[in-house]
Amino acid sequence: MTLLPVLWEALISPFSEFAFMRRALVATLALSLSAAPLGVFLTLRRMSLLGDALSHAVLPGVAIGFMVSGLSLTAMALGGVIAGLLVAGMAGAVSRFTTLKEDASLAAIYLVALALGVTLIAGHGTQLDLLHILFGSALGVDGDGLLMVAGVSTFSVLTLALMYRGLVLETFDPVFLSAHRSGVPPWVWQQGFLMLVVLNLVAGFQTLGTLMAVGLMMLPAVSARLWHDTLPAQLLNASVQAALAGVAGLLLSYHFDTPSGPTIIGCAGALYAASLLLAPGGWLPRRWMRSHRVA
Repeated sequence: MTLLPVLWEALISPFSEFAFMRRALVATLALSLSAAPLGVFLTLRRMSLLGDALSHAVLPGVAIGFMVSGLSLTAMALGGVIAGLLVAGMAGAVSRFTTLKEDASLAAIYLVALALGVTLIAGHGTQLDLLHILFGSALGVDGDGLLMVAGVSTFSVLTLALMYRGLVLETFDPVFLSAHRSGVPPWVWQQGFLMLVVLNLVAGFQTLGTLMAVGLMMLPAVSARLWHDTLPAQLLNASVQAALAGVAGLLLSYHFDTPSGPTIIGCAGALYAASLLLAPGGWLPRRWMRSHRVA
């Protein structure tokens, strides 16, 4: 019985006593519901590094919003969305009109965008401003930030549900989708999907920072592929892992006074490491199966 008060104090009390912890919890869970499933589709489409590239690419837009309006969430978010969509469009145009592949052009453009964004913020703000934008602060989410994250998450989940059939076809059988007269051009699915990725990265930059936001999108998604072969199971698993990492990261950040964004991503990394060892597609089960086949 003496264990219950200790568990309550460690796990429940921070959220019941402090409003900033409750806001951080809701924001993190909302991102888990919307960002992690997008990461699953990115891995299935062999575009895992696209999320990382776009998370860096939004930085110049965030920086310009910061220069114009200071730490205004609306201005930085709008600038981030415009910059992310612009970089994605530029990468597509470069691959279309030159011999470069889209991943190569995206890598080049996002590095330039990252350098530009850091330079702009460093030249017009303090080092604290730069760290806040790059690494975020989930424990510092205010009411406006929570509304933005919740709005983006709701919009993303509903849009992904509406796009699900077409997006699955475009992912697994783009030739059939092109031949099928559905009235919707194939590029609409891809561009709509990229828009959702950018929106979620921008929504996550306040809580996790522009450098860390992609972690909650990709790490649970990669881990989920080790556990399941079916797409619905991967989508559910990714969201659950992201939520667990978010809750654990917030609690560790609160108790040990560590940066919230990197701590959440560290917890997602720990779940990924456990999946590498224990999941059906991981090392231990595969080794056990090989040893039994030999025997």
